[in-house]
Amino acid sequence: MPITAHEIETLLRSSFPDARISVQGDDGAHFAAEVIDESFRGKNRVQQQRAVYAALKGKMDGTNGELHALALTTKAPD
Repeated sequence: MPITAHEIETLLRSSFPDARISVQGDDGAHFAAEVIDESFRGKNRVQQQRAVYAALKGKMDGTNGELHALALTTKAPD
């Protein structure tokens, strides 16, 4: 079953409850997400993105992952 933008946002919200989160995409496999959260302050981009991937709880893992592609933008608030 394809994943939805709303489901991705819900997964991200569970790990980043105070973040500004925006998820776009409607084909069930390719999405773009922006996550702006204070927890990213002082972390490099790789660390930030690893935190987001961990929040997705395996939805992108391997050929059986529900989420095929995610263009990701992460940063701390200005």
